[in-house]
Amino acid sequence: GMIERYYGKHVFYEDALNLLYADAIDAAAKEVGLTVIEDEMKFDLVSISKEDGVDFKVTLTTKPEVEVSEYKGLEAEKLVCEVTDDEVKAELDRMADRNSRMVSVEGRAAQLNDTAIIDFEGFVDGTAFDGGKGEGYSLVLGSGQFIPGFEDQIVGHNVEDEFDVNVKFPEEYGAKELAGKDATFKVKLHEIKTKELPEIDDEFAKDVSEFDTLDELKADIKAKALERKVKAADDEVENQLIDKLNEGLKGEIPEAMYRARVEQSIKDFDYRLQMQGMNLETYMKYMGGNVEILKENFRPQAERQVKIRLVLEKIAELEKIEVTAEELDKEFGVMAETYNMPVEQIKAAVPEADITADIAVQKAMTLVKENAKITEVKEYTKKEEENKEEKKATKPAAKKSTATKKTTTAKKTAAADGEKKTSTAKKSTAKKATTAKKTTETEDKAE
Repeated sequence: GMIERYYGKHVFYEDALNLLYADAIDAAAKEVGLTVIEDEMKFDLVSISKEDGVDFKVTLTTKPEVEVSEYKGLEAEKLVCEVTDDEVKAELDRMADRNSRMVSVEGRAAQLNDTAIIDFEGFVDGTAFDGGKGEGYSLVLGSGQFIPGFEDQIVGHNVEDEFDVNVKFPEEYGAKELAGKDATFKVKLHEIKTKELPEIDDEFAKDVSEFDTLDELKADIKAKALERKVKAADDEVENQLIDKLNEGLKGEIPEAMYRARVEQSIKDFDYRLQMQGMNLETYMKYMGGNVEILKENFRPQAERQVKIRLVLEKIAELEKIEVTAEELDKEFGVMAETYNMPVEQIKAAVPEADITADIAVQKAMTLVKENAKITEVKEYTKKEEENKEEKKATKPAAKKSTATKKTTTAKKTAAADGEKKTSTAKKSTAKKATTAKKTTETEDKAE
């Protein structure tokens, strides 16, 4: 009463509106069957009084109504997968290389692929230059670590040889004072080392694996390689089908959905970096980029993910796909096991409706694949190869994810695909609504 007497009753309106408007927006959206997309909201206060309550109007971005074309009987190509003996041998050679040891070479000159231990000092026009000196340096001959021609001129020399290496710095060399200049390096060769590879036999198999014989190890290598190839072939089939489904999508998609997907992708990327002991800020410093460039890189993938999510949700609606209680419980169980958290904690963190929607989308994709016409081929047609190269060119420096991918953290919800529950209106404050009266509107907003 005292505050009202001194300042007027209108001082309470802001708090009162803050209590009322979010629920009012939720109820209005639910009444007309709209799904609100998180975005800036235009809020117009028409009137507010103690006697008559509140009259206001908001303009929000909503999930679009889309149409999909034919989604059954889509054609796709799948590679016939096989693993050759040469591929198994190549893997065994890599395993042997990882288990090799370096030994000193005696009685012969340096060869390509040897490791040469050298002292060196570089001169341009007879004068030593900064950064051109090293002692006891280990250089793998043929690795391309040094200026072109340097390593080749060590080949053929013996231990304790002292000799000149004459090279020319590249025109685009980083140090401008050396770019394009002729240089002479005084070199002394101290030691030659080479890799000693283990014999690939039963003993090798015992040392590097849980198997007792080489044949068992070979069989395991072949089985795992085949499994990887089949998985990659299945993924490529799904990518082909996704592209065709997206081509048949009709509807105007709000820019806000793309922006939200890009932002979520960046958050996911940051999360993965943190799991590796880094963060986004440090990554950007190393890479010399910025978040805006990262957003541009993620944009093509984000557009693809938003579109396929809308397509699959529509297919789930048309096919009347339902999610059973057993499927829901199983998914919560998988998440609980993955994150080593109690199921109840997972359920508290991730809304059931979001998991239900994710499962329905997965089932819709399964339906599309089961009804697709898959042709097995030994190699993709030229068009498919071009599509694969195009995807590689636009792929950002982040782990690939598809729109049908399961929720990957307990914090993720359907908001990862640009959607938000209507209750997100509560994130705004009445103060912003009543004083700032935002006027920013996107092209595809619905009132």
